[in-house]
Amino acid sequence: MIFPWHQNAFTNLTKMLENNHLPHALLITGAEKIGKFELAKRFIQTLLCENNSCGECQHCRQLAKDNPRQVLDQSVLIRRSHYPNMIFCRTELRESGKESKEIRVDQIRAFCDSLNKTAGELQIGMIFYADQMNVSAANSLLKTLEEPRENTLIILLAHNINALPETILSRCQSVHISPAFDRGSVEWLSNHIDGEKRADFDAVQLLENAHGIPFKAVEDLQGDYFLKFQAWQNHLLEMAMNPAKTIETGLFEGHELETLSCLQQLITEGIRLKLLQTEGALLELNKVISKASSDNLFRLLDDISRAISLAQSPVNMTLLLDNVLIVWSHITHLKQYPVITIPQEVS
Repeated sequence: MIFPWHQNAFTNLTKMLENNHLPHALLITGAEKIGKFELAKRFIQTLLCENNSCGECQHCRQLAKDNPRQVLDQSVLIRRSHYPNMIFCRTELRESGKESKEIRVDQIRAFCDSLNKTAGELQIGMIFYADQMNVSAANSLLKTLEEPRENTLIILLAHNINALPETILSRCQSVHISPAFDRGSVEWLSNHIDGEKRADFDAVQLLENAHGIPFKAVEDLQGDYFLKFQAWQNHLLEMAMNPAKTIETGLFEGHELETLSCLQQLITEGIRLKLLQTEGALLELNKVISKASSDNLFRLLDDISRAISLAQSPVNMTLLLDNVLIVWSHITHLKQYPVITIPQEVS
């Protein structure tokens, strides 16, 4: 199955096969949770299956058993697929029992050594996520990319292409999965909302709130998170329409970081709509962006990103959120953009 928002990327991949231009290194990029692994897996199935990804042949059954995203309870360098000539590399538990936050050089060395072994069939190695490689690991991979072995395909998945060295990027054929707001993606999302909830939520609005990432929209509906998100979103929009509402912040108490993230999503969606000169599902947001200047929206978005990045530092998040909200509540009629101060915690 090809997800609607994967169709363009998958078409680009299949054209490589049709034109006999399969690269030795393929880079698949896109936002987190947009389904890079699912696309890669579907493409690998296309490569190996002789009957149009039938799901029944030996290769299809082998690939269906793979679950490399599962967290293991023991330390490993690489993982092997049920398909004998395929390996995976990702962050793993260290020997100390703590999970690594990066892909290490010893993992990439094991990955490259395995791919250098002789095999009659196509050898495939997948790294996810390549933007988690440390500098030494990236440098170790470079030699293999520069001197590719025949009948080998390396697939790199990455959330943030800017985190990869130019030397890596220049040696890969890139395919990007774009955020989706099309009818097919909306229909897919609507079909994946539980029947009991379907009447309560608008799929278009859900997709807009999730920045065009359908899997994230489905995930956000789990538990009561989306109900809270809706409440924060509605109150933020009320503040932008009526600055007097700025004093009513009790709803955000204890959820300062989540509120900043919610506002970040609102403004990002507003900027997208403003640039496309179209309207979205949120009527209040349409009104706000019609009056706010693009420059002020971009500057506030930068300040919110900075505020979110400071969440782990000794910053008074309550006061910081209040300072951000004051600017947001005046966004429709700001003459001069103010400086948002960073209040420090009192020790």
